[in-house]
Amino acid sequence: MMAVLRSGGSVFIMLLISRMLENSLLSAEVKEGEILPPTIQKLMKGYNKYLRPFFDNGPVTVGMSLDVASIDTISEINMDYTATIFLRQRWTDERLVFEGNKSLSLDGRLVELLWVPDTFIVDSKKSFLHDITVENRLIRIFPNGTVLYALRITTTVACNMDLTKYPMDKQTCTLQLESWGYNTNDVMFYWTRGNESVSGLDTLRLAQYTVEDHYTSASEAIYETGHYPKLIFHFELKRSILYFILETYVPSSLLVVLSWVSFWISQSSVPARVCIGVTTVLTMTTLMMGARTSLPNANCFIKAIDVYLGICFSFIFGALIEYAVAHFCTLNHPDANIVMYGHQMGGFDEEMNGMVTTIAAENNRAKRRKEKAAAVSAPMAELELGPSSPTGSEPKPESPEEPPNRCLTVLVLLRKFLRKAANCCHVENPHLIDNYSRMTFPLSFVFINLLYWTYYLYL
Repeated sequence: MMAVLRSGGSVFIMLLISRMLENSLLSAEVKEGEILPPTIQKLMKGYNKYLRPFFDNGPVTVGMSLDVASIDTISEINMDYTATIFLRQRWTDERLVFEGNKSLSLDGRLVELLWVPDTFIVDSKKSFLHDITVENRLIRIFPNGTVLYALRITTTVACNMDLTKYPMDKQTCTLQLESWGYNTNDVMFYWTRGNESVSGLDTLRLAQYTVEDHYTSASEAIYETGHYPKLIFHFELKRSILYFILETYVPSSLLVVLSWVSFWISQSSVPARVCIGVTTVLTMTTLMMGARTSLPNANCFIKAIDVYLGICFSFIFGALIEYAVAHFCTLNHPDANIVMYGHQMGGFDEEMNGMVTTIAAENNRAKRRKEKAAAVSAPMAELELGPSSPTGSEPKPESPEEPPNRCLTVLVLLRKFLRKAANCCHVENPHLIDNYSRMTFPLSFVFINLLYWTYYLYL
């Protein structure tokens, strides 16, 4: 229809639509038994809500502002937020100019009789307009034809989050407003007061976040059907880490310290040390599982909290392994108090010496059997000498030397290697392992914590 109107050959159709609209408006009722006031009837006479203002005379400019009433939830699992906003739109409609110096505040239900922008929220998953006790709409018309249209909306909007530094992360979310059907040739959007067009964030209180910064921008959305006006509201959220320090970081650190208690318990107290090690490992596993319940199960995110829990679990598991090593060294020595780690190889050396002696004896017996066989076959060989060698004085070809036994060589080399390894891992006293652990474990944990917090807080 708009294409026909622009061609200039449908004046009759436009007059017909205007007449039909005028008749329908004159018969419309705001309340039972009441018709529209005379001022409104005069404004709406000949008005066509299906045609935008300044039709065939350039685009209509729509100014926007909004108040953020609340941000109810911010979900890391669904990667979205739910907010309640007051959206205000202003534009000028030359067909609604009237005489006077006062604005007209109309019932929100009369919006069905006016042309309004087809604004929508781009990344909205679900939205609704509040309707208690009536639909929360506001229509106000000024003498110069300016229309103020306000709505109260609750919307759930997608927000792509980067959780690699969770819970020391900052998230930047947006609220994007576009025109659905009118392109930039028909409608232009702008923020009425720049960055001050959005209010309400300064007094907003969130459970886990604080609003650090917010700003507005304007751009164009490019689709296959054309270029459309777009307004974007950006706001930056910083997560409060205090909750996670009390809920996760402090308990996991205390579990690591608890695992070090076993270093001061005697190695002969096997049940006590094993109980501490196993209990701390299981408790740490439960804590790790609980910390992930409120997070998305995405393999692409290795979060900061996962790194810290992994560090704590490694130290706790290392303390359990330390006792296993120390106890093993103690049990493999006749003197449980002062022993040499290199003597652990004594039993194995004796076994290898026995194997070497057995193999050497077998080789000697094989050589003797071959010598006896050679002595028996020598007279037979002399009797079978041919005419070419009457005296039998020609030397016999020497038999090649037998290669050394490979198994024996491998065992000898293996014994030498194990002796050298035992000398390298020389421990004067197995009980000194606990003494070393009392220093190395805490110092290593403090050093890794310094690296961790420096990286995730300042880099």
